Amino acid sequence: MNKKTVKDIDLKGKKVLVRCDFNVPMDEEKNITDNTRIVAALPTIKYLLENECSVILCSHLGRPKGEFKPEFSLKPVAKELSKLLDKEVIMAQDVVGEDASQKAAKLQQGEIMLLENVRFHREETDNEPEFAKKLANMAEIYVNDAFGAAHRAHASTAGVAAYLPAVSGFLIEKELEFLGNALNNPKRPFVAILGGAKVSDKIGVIDSLLEKVDTLIIGGGMAYTFFKAQGYEVGDSICELDKLDLAKSLMEKAKSKGVKLMLPIDTKIGKEFKPDTESKTVAWTEIPENWEGFDIGEETIKIFEEEIRKAKTVVWNGPVGLFEFDQFEIGTNSIARVLSQIDATTIIGGGDSAAAVKKAGLEDKMTHISTGGGASLEFLEGKKLPGIECLQDK
Repeated sequence: MNKKTVKDIDLKGKKVLVRCDFNVPMDEEKNITDNTRIVAALPTIKYLLENECSVILCSHLGRPKGEFKPEFSLKPVAKELSKLLDKEVIMAQDVVGEDASQKAAKLQQGEIMLLENVRFHREETDNEPEFAKKLANMAEIYVNDAFGAAHRAHASTAGVAAYLPAVSGFLIEKELEFLGNALNNPKRPFVAILGGAKVSDKIGVIDSLLEKVDTLIIGGGMAYTFFKAQGYEVGDSICELDKLDLAKSLMEKAKSKGVKLMLPIDTKIGKEFKPDTESKTVAWTEIPENWEGFDIGEETIKIFEEEIRKAKTVVWNGPVGLFEFDQFEIGTNSIARVLSQIDATTIIGGGDSAAAVKKAGLEDKMTHISTGGGASLEFLEGKKLPGIECLQDK
């Protein structure tokens, strides 16, 4: 937690390499459909420009797997940034090649450039020291502000810190502050809500949170593994048969720690995996054969809401239903709505839960929406994130 930020270092007039997370969704015409991650990087970029730095930005986009693919170019991001900053963002044609090096060398104070997609080089994901060194050679200081990629030990997220003084930007500072306080010093009652499809994705998180929370609410596809572990049939619902013993041991751990573990008491089921499938609500103990659970039911919504309303700190990661289909978004939307109404610190752990909150139009009502799904999960799990570990301590 105790890492230096851009405020703890003399930046004035320096050339600064900033790792951002510009991995943004685009449509077929290469228009950016959600610029949240770009907007999140602006406070750090503006601060550097105000301090007369020359700013070199880098990021990945998608998974081009180490080769140049025009559809993964960051050119649309440069365009969007120019618009948001009302200032020209110089676009490099490559990452550590001649074009990038020359443009970086000529970059004046107050100017800003963006390197091409770092993942056009396999050396990026391999965290190859020579590649990291070439990136570092363009600048005098390294700033990591890509929380969404901080759990990866790549050349641009961790490797460069071996060659330059490394500090965090404001976005990473904010993420560490909110997530860190929730874990280490929460106002109580502290409630965690975990959804998503698989228990296996969240084992470490459940285990870690059982040491810290007062109540753990479980919804989404992974609830059916817990039902099955108690000996109930789950029809065609998603269920990890190899994780039943694990689900049992987590329920036992909750009991021994005095943590209230809440599972759905009814579930909205559908005949097929499609938006307009026939559906009905049944008790969780009575899911019929050939039907599949897709959302929490009305009674569950009531008891979950009641519990959430008592909370003073809430961390939510993962939708509690198939929110992409309108008839199965009710549970997830109801959780988003109650979180928007309570007087508590509400932290949304990136990924699908962030998408659900946005879809419900309630993002302004949350205390903090994390920009990193995988990174926030690993942080909640208590893992060390390479992109944070490599930064200088205060």
